[in-house]
Parts: sequence; structure tokens; C-alpha cells
Amino acid sequence: MTTRRVFMMQSVVGVSALASGVAMAAAPMVAETDANAKALGYSADATKSKNAKYKAGSACENCALYQGKKGEASGPCPLFAGKQVSSKAWCTAYAKKA
Repeated sequence: MTTRRVFMMQSVVGVSALASGVAMAAAPMVAETDANAKALGYSADATKSKNAKYKAGSACENCALYQGKKGEASGPCPLFAGKQVSSKAWCTAYAKKA
């Protein structure tokens, strides 16, 4: 027989496990065709950017806004909520890390 207390504890553990599983799922990558990406001149490969503001050596991996870990292929950026950007990408909001 399951008591209410045991049931509640199991429910909390179950919900926590589900939430962490959802958080662990990889977010989708930003597409160059996304409206926000177009507005920011996003290029998934910085070296192929045709934007006049692009300067050689600039990429998300060395941008102050990039939240990915060093050495990872992609990571989150607050400009593209819920999506990942390539560490080799670039956009006009680029700000060199200090």
C-alpha cells in the first residue's frame, strides 16, 4: 500500500527526472533563413560571410554573447533564444570577448 507521502515523494522525483531529461535534449541549430538570423546577418560559417562588417578571425566562439563551452561545436546565444549557434558562426551583433 502506497501512502500519500510516498506517492508525493515519488511524484517529485519523477517530475525532476523528466525535467532534467528535457533540459538535456539538444536545442535546434539556428538556420541562416530564420527571420532573426537574417536580420542579424547570421552566417553559420564566419569565413563565408559576405557582410561588410565581418572582420577575419571573428566568430561566435570568441564573442562575448556566446554561452557555449570552449571547444564545443555549438552553444546557446541570448540573441537566438532556445536555439544553438555554431561556434564558427558570426553575426552583426559580434562583440569580442575581453
